[in-house]
Amino acid sequence: MESMGKKKPRRRRSFTPEFKAEIVELCRRGDRSVGQIAKDFDLTETAVRDWVKQAEVDAGERDGLTSSEREELAALRRENRRLREDVDILKRATAFFASMPK
Repeated sequence: MESMGKKKPRRRRSFTPEFKAEIVELCRRGDRSVGQIAKDFDLTETAVRDWVKQAEVDAGERDGLTSSEREELAALRRENRRLREDVDILKRATAFFASMPK
């Protein structure tokens, strides 16, 4: 009875851009529904819908951040976080050396 209604979380998988483009193309053809394509390839419907949406943004058919803009934003956020950590370390070092007796 304990296992009733409980699904094991799915292991996070990664897919190549080529695979995603192929799935998006299948969706755009309109032969099958997004749900059916997701089921056929053992994907989540949400992931497939997100790939289609991102492809539309990248093609300029929809507003939003393109894939390259998303990558740039992520890189800038990482750099910003690292620089904030560097400043924090320098502040602590300055406070430490300022508190030392002369």
